[in-house]
Amino acid sequence: MLQQRIPATVITGFLGAGKTTLIRNLLMKADGERLALIINEFGDVGVDASLAKECGASSCDADSIIELANGCICCTVADDFMPSMEALLNQSPPPDRIIIETSGLALPQPLVQAFQWPSIRTRAMLDGVVTVVDGPALAMGQVASDMSALEAQRQLDPELDHDTPINELFHDQLSAANILVMAKTDLMTKEDKAKVRDKLGRLMAQDTPVIETDASNAPMGAIFGLGLEDEAFARSAHSLHDHHHHDHDDDDHDDHDDHHHDHGHDAFKTVIMTLPPLGDSVDIVHAIRDLAGPGGMLRAKGFLAVQGKVAPLVIQAVGSRVDHYYAQTDMLGDSQDPDMAAGLGRLVVIGYADMDVSGLAERVGGQIT
Repeated sequence: MLQQRIPATVITGFLGAGKTTLIRNLLMKADGERLALIINEFGDVGVDASLAKECGASSCDADSIIELANGCICCTVADDFMPSMEALLNQSPPPDRIIIETSGLALPQPLVQAFQWPSIRTRAMLDGVVTVVDGPALAMGQVASDMSALEAQRQLDPELDHDTPINELFHDQLSAANILVMAKTDLMTKEDKAKVRDKLGRLMAQDTPVIETDASNAPMGAIFGLGLEDEAFARSAHSLHDHHHHDHDDDDHDDHDDHHHDHGHDAFKTVIMTLPPLGDSVDIVHAIRDLAGPGGMLRAKGFLAVQGKVAPLVIQAVGSRVDHYYAQTDMLGDSQDPDMAAGLGRLVVIGYADMDVSGLAERVGGQIT
């Protein structure tokens, strides 16, 4: 029997960007999944073995947290990362998912490429690379809120290239990402968030979704289950051979007293929709793509019936990128779910609380369950 590969998510971002807060939120929303962590925050109090107890999450125990403080994990892949991964993969039972937090100044590309090593790739799958950016800092025209601490971290780590400009390191972290997380948005105005989105769009060579999070909100369903291993490999390989120097705009920061109202645990929502057999696949793909964007859909996934087709249409959307293909088997007819077994499609949509999912349902003839 073919062994199922364990999904792994790489989370990168500068010191103070919000990586630890993001991971804590993900642990709290694990919903029965057993998570394992590899933490590599050099020179900083990152996530340690007390994290699971502190946040009250039963999803991650002390034996499933490995801290590495011997320098940048991306520079010591063979010595640090490989043994850590093997230790987690050899656990009985193994974890359901692995989260790897890189050092704040690490380039994730060598780590991403390590997932292609036979000893890892046969047992683990790179689900995606998530880069966390400090929203308020970027709105003020800098990559971190405490630039002096960032520079001190760089000088303390002997594995790092001290001649590489900070802005180039930042761009390399962005270019490797399948998803960007704009953190600390509860401290930002709507104008600031729009400014940062525009800045990130100009820095990115490829379409990359941006998710807004704050201290208490992180949509687990939009960050996990990406299945973007091949894209992550391609992005990291391209970045390793194509380094650019990018300077951030010295935009003046406008102070505003009005903050965005999306606070608490209602900033994101998950909606399940059933759909009758579709006439074709074109309309649904365009409708899902139109729902993406600021304040809209983050992820969509499902199996849809199409008239004249035996196999269902598989939908995997990340932001405005909608991948779709026909399955090789009749996954609807074989489903245990009575609606799907009856030939109805099922679409799960994850996004912001204010997204117009009712408009999507009306447009494609779906019914929200």
